[in-house]
Amino acid sequence: MNALETNSKQETDAVARAGSGGEASGKVTPPRGYAAEDMQHRVDWLAAQTGFNLGDLKLEEPENYKGLCENQIGHVGLPLSIAGPLRIDGSYAKGDFYVPLCTLEGTLSLSMTRGFYLSYLSGGITSRHIKQALSRSPVFIFETLDEAYDFLPWIDAHVKEITAAAESTTRHGKLLRIEKHPIHNRVLMEFIYDTAEAAGQNMVTMATDSACRWIMDNYKARSPFRYLVESNFCCDKNPAHKTIMEGRGHHVICSFKIPDRLLRKLLRVGVDDIVRCITDKHLGSQMAGVVGLNLHTSNALAALYLALGQDVACVAENCVGIATYEKHGDSLFATLSMPSITVGTVGGATRLAQQRSHLEMLGCTGDKSARKLAEIICASALALEISLAGAIVSNEFALAHAKFGR
Repeated sequence: MNALETNSKQETDAVARAGSGGEASGKVTPPRGYAAEDMQHRVDWLAAQTGFNLGDLKLEEPENYKGLCENQIGHVGLPLSIAGPLRIDGSYAKGDFYVPLCTLEGTLSLSMTRGFYLSYLSGGITSRHIKQALSRSPVFIFETLDEAYDFLPWIDAHVKEITAAAESTTRHGKLLRIEKHPIHNRVLMEFIYDTAEAAGQNMVTMATDSACRWIMDNYKARSPFRYLVESNFCCDKNPAHKTIMEGRGHHVICSFKIPDRLLRKLLRVGVDDIVRCITDKHLGSQMAGVVGLNLHTSNALAALYLALGQDVACVAENCVGIATYEKHGDSLFATLSMPSITVGTVGGATRLAQQRSHLEMLGCTGDKSARKLAEIICASALALEISLAGAIVSNEFALAHAKFGR
């Protein structure tokens, strides 16, 4: 038996195990079913796969939501699901992961699992963390153009003092650079930080405001001037072409190569079908003016962010990824670039017990854990992308939602 035949036999055996609804000992994808005993079966299966027991959900005491929610009157129950196995060879994320999801969209958990399984049989997803930088963009407003112009060299001459003022508010954040963009009688500025393990939205706001107040106290303009701590130039929680080009948060790129035989076995489409039809969808996106080039990264982001204690509103900004599909020999080369993933493993809702336990299950704690988390998120989004692409190209999209989505 040659290598190709060996691979094919292993794939066939693995597909059979996955589709058999068999026991946890041989099944690498989550067992299905909607009954209470099915859910318990999955909990036990997950513990067997990962060695991690999530335990029973316990509601937080109201005091624990200080800083997260005001005027609380109760809780909203949302289901927690699991998808996997996600195999990654990344800059920071390496190995197999089972990913928690919080969603009310039928088919999403199964579709992501299908994408995970397809990549798993193909050898896994390669992930590379490109950079981490989060910005805040104040604007300074002057009476005249000349006064705005004179402000520019003064900033360059006082970068050290401005940096000290910004970093005085945080133990972990570091100001990487300050960029200046004059427009009319105003100067837009971008303070760009390394936020370490925090998502950093509050961190960069407080640090930048401290720097702006130092500027107001020390710059001697000819006329009164003012500032706003955020001009919206950084595109916080807004989809924007600037974010695609420059990034905000973590920039991650993921890819994997899928043999045609696996596409046909699991998605019931071929490489040529995907490449041809995705071109049709990209044309529609371009004509509509869609920012980014993907099918639905926002679906993956929302489900992951809720389960992992992230700021869900950042989905609007983070969903601008670009997905492409190329033919490499008899395989499909799928790639997703996500220049903006605003996540952290400390701060915000990551302190809540349930969300913290999910991060621990993924091994996303400690040094560089935010970068690891960003890679897991990008890889998860890519898996969901390829699964939906297959459903649309095979014309099974509506059928799947009719069966699982209502």
